[in-house]
Amino acid sequence: MKPAPFTYHAPTDLDEAVELLSELGDDVKVLAGGQSLVPMLALRLTAFDHLVDVGRIDELRGIRADGDALWIGAMTTQASVERSSIAAGAVPLLSRATPLIGHFQIRNRGTVGGSVAHADPAAEYPAVAVTLDADLETISVRGRRTIPARDFFLGTWTTQLADDELLVGIRFPVWAGRTGFAVEEMAQRHGDFALAGATVAIALEGQTITRCSIGLFGLGSTPLRAPVDGLVGARPADVAGKEIGDAAVAALDGVPSDIHASGEYRTRVGAVMVARAWASAVEEAGRG
Repeated sequence: MKPAPFTYHAPTDLDEAVELLSELGDDVKVLAGGQSLVPMLALRLTAFDHLVDVGRIDELRGIRADGDALWIGAMTTQASVERSSIAAGAVPLLSRATPLIGHFQIRNRGTVGGSVAHADPAAEYPAVAVTLDADLETISVRGRRTIPARDFFLGTWTTQLADDELLVGIRFPVWAGRTGFAVEEMAQRHGDFALAGATVAIALEGQTITRCSIGLFGLGSTPLRAPVDGLVGARPADVAGKEIGDAAVAALDGVPSDIHASGEYRTRVGAVMVARAWASAVEEAGRG
């Protein structure tokens, strides 16, 4: 099939882009990498009168250290993150999640901001952002604002972004000290969206857990944070991965069922993914 007719816009700077978004109202859609939007348009699952392609705006690209965080421009490609030694050193969880996104052809065009703003609940980058308490920087004609990742996602393909607002970049906190990170997911084929997945970040001081975060994806309408009650202050050796996995999914409600898997199956898989990711993160932190 072919997309419904639309008017194409290609601004070259942020001011021009936000002016267009303001003028065109709710009949406009931002085109970032296009790896999710273009197929949806082609299948006529969605349609817009105007597309604003932000791929020519240099201010939206880049990977750089920014104090105690890593800043990544919204139009930075996933392949750039995959190749970046800066990203791998500062935010290992982001780098480890990247190869799980689609196939390399998709990562060559797909962008960090496009994935996050698209807000697919089975996608890896939104889960990483929520797990690490990332901050999302946006701009509109009204000015700039920062939205915590845990408040950004409202539902499937739905976020806090206003119709006239553009995602500029994402600040991922850098965890210092003895840390471990892992991401595990189960997909029917490599490159498919995960049926269920988990992200784990942990920090140790001596043999004691001083900080930890567990994220879930594919198990609700948004990426989720699992409860970590009782883990901070505990010793990893005294905590069973299976128990953590079971606790992480125990309170889940509304786990999706579709032709690929039932909600019950996804929940069981999610528990296993948490347990595996926990074991890998603890092992890495233990190595210092």
